[in-house]
Amino acid sequence: MRRLRVKPAMTGFLLILFFSACSFSYKLEGGSLNYDMVKTITIRDFPVRAAVGSSPVGQIFDQALRDRYIEQTRLRSVDNNGDIQIEGEITGYNFQNMAVKEDAYASMTRLTITVHVKYTNTKEQNSDVDQTFSAHGEFQSDLGIDAVQDQLVREIVTQLIDMIYNATVANW
Repeated sequence: MRRLRVKPAMTGFLLILFFSACSFSYKLEGGSLNYDMVKTITIRDFPVRAAVGSSPVGQIFDQALRDRYIEQTRLRSVDNNGDIQIEGEITGYNFQNMAVKEDAYASMTRLTITVHVKYTNTKEQNSDVDQTFSAHGEFQSDLGIDAVQDQLVREIVTQLIDMIYNATVANW
């Protein structure tokens, strides 16, 4: 069997050719935004229109939404008339019993948070979004909501923010 010998210079050339031909790139931050056209963003507080008791969902949601867009885009936050405007409301904060045990009591409870979002890009046509998003998390019923509420709400809000961001500027 005859061995093929490749000279070192040829190996270097082949490696350069291979890597230049196989290069790819992607951008996770700022997604589909045209920064030549859009420079500012206005994010309104999302009022809570659902019965939530003492939940901090409104404050947690508002802050997380602002943080995501400011940290992952090059947009500058303004109080009014941003090139991109986001507004909406928290429309649902619902508990549902799950996994009923033999004694007819639920061993798990699901918390579902629903948010209606209106995203308007004043500079680019056909990029507006008017949509409702829902996400949920579960906890053991014997723990009680007071013991898990803050952490569970943060986890659900993170899911919601991911969905909203992806539907608006990430274009996944």
